[in-house]
Amino acid sequence: MFDHDEIAQLTQAAVFGRKQKASGRDGVVVTSHPIVSRVALNVLRDGGNAVDAALAASLAQTVVEPHMTTAFGVLSMMHYDKATGATQYINGSMNAPLAGLPGFSAADVPTGRSVAVPGFWAAWEASRLRYGSKSREALAAPAIELAHKGFPIYPFLYGMMFEKMDKIGLSEEGRSIYFRDNSLRGPGEPLVNHALGETLERMATDGVDYFYRSAFTQKVVDTVKRAGGVLTMEDFDRYEVRWMDPAWGRYRDYKIAGSPPPDNGGTHIIEILNLVERIPLKEWGLPNESADTMYWLARFCLEVFADGAAQGDPNSWPLPLETILSKDYAAMRFELMRMREPKRVDPARVPYPGSNHLTVVDRDGNIATVLHSVMSSAWSNGLIVDGMNLWAGGVHFFRTMPKPGDRGTCYVAPHIIFDADGKPVLAAGSPSVGLIPNCVTNALNILDFGMDIESSVHRPRIGGPTYGPDSLSPDAFTLEVDCGTPEIHAGVRARGLRMELVNPWNYHNGSYEGVHIAADGTASACADPRRTGVADAV
Repeated sequence: MFDHDEIAQLTQAAVFGRKQKASGRDGVVVTSHPIVSRVALNVLRDGGNAVDAALAASLAQTVVEPHMTTAFGVLSMMHYDKATGATQYINGSMNAPLAGLPGFSAADVPTGRSVAVPGFWAAWEASRLRYGSKSREALAAPAIELAHKGFPIYPFLYGMMFEKMDKIGLSEEGRSIYFRDNSLRGPGEPLVNHALGETLERMATDGVDYFYRSAFTQKVVDTVKRAGGVLTMEDFDRYEVRWMDPAWGRYRDYKIAGSPPPDNGGTHIIEILNLVERIPLKEWGLPNESADTMYWLARFCLEVFADGAAQGDPNSWPLPLETILSKDYAAMRFELMRMREPKRVDPARVPYPGSNHLTVVDRDGNIATVLHSVMSSAWSNGLIVDGMNLWAGGVHFFRTMPKPGDRGTCYVAPHIIFDADGKPVLAAGSPSVGLIPNCVTNALNILDFGMDIESSVHRPRIGGPTYGPDSLSPDAFTLEVDCGTPEIHAGVRARGLRMELVNPWNYHNGSYEGVHIAADGTASACADPRRTGVADAV
């Protein structure tokens, strides 16, 4: 499927920086890596639909972006079916172990206690069976080939490998993949993972049972237990994906289908846009033009995010979603915000960014927009089984600890926005800590200010809460230095909001993997300069 020269050429294009728009009527894809975008495009060219392309691409990302995702992680998707007009969400997020995690703390992250029950493969297969048109073997073939054939280590991957070499070098298996003679493999060297290729082959042949109910599963459980974890075969056997109706909201004349709790990032987008309706946005202008806009938009994003930490799995905890998404609640919330100082965000609840988002629109107008991830930093615990990373998905439990066996609450946000006639105009999502302000600001750029998607993704951006021990203001929001002037920054700080200035196109501020669909049916996408991706069209 790929020859050596093609892999090399695509890998050379895996760089940060300015990106080009792709447009077409026969299929558009946008992902965070050129090889992955090519995988999706090839599936569309071969007659596959949006879900086929998204699933093949997602599995390929677990191979070529091992610093961002793994098939041992999570996968959730918003799907729009053009023929029926139906929009549905599949939640393949992680479960907490049935044994519970009492006293879970940062000290557990490097151990087996950080490993959550994964949903990626269950959601991948459930999505394929319901919406796909291709076999498991056909859709898994590109990922398997890339694992066996390998690809050159590109700078972003090397940087993350270098940062986490202490973890990936803990095990003999990790060293066999990422090291050469006890030294970290360098940029341009081939990264081959035959063990992962063989695991993916078995998954493609035997399906969900191989991953959740086999000797492989027992090997995972044993590995996790030796590292101090509590996962059991029962945790895997009882895992089920959730087919859900989207959370619905309205923004001006648009209708929004957002990811529903416990993937509450979609509801956060709706909540924030409800609050944006309370301010004269067009009169004030964009955040880089107005201290008023910057202050309120940052505050809306921070405080909605903070409030979301109180929301548990709706299967166990009552959640008045209709109230939370209502215009009346937004009006009351805004008035209460005006009469007090900004809330502070607990930095302990902010995980390190590590995720992938991708969006595909096919020739028939079907849409698949997917977030897959381990909700954690790269190689947090160094655990690898049969070539597959067992990442610390439990890091997300610092924000909201589920009951034993419950689904994790995650602020991922696959969403689709429809016009007044019910036609999709924007399908998108993002990885990283700054995903919510990223999705909101791009929607405002495109819907309110009429920007094309290429202009929008390159604009300076407000980010999410800052992260880590090196942060100067750990309860601040990140702000790219080219977003606004010193006078605007001073005006925001004077009102009590903390901000931490970062470089332009900072990768903590998300990666908008969106597709804009014009009134004539032309779909356009542009990869984000804050990641190494590319948009492509059939």
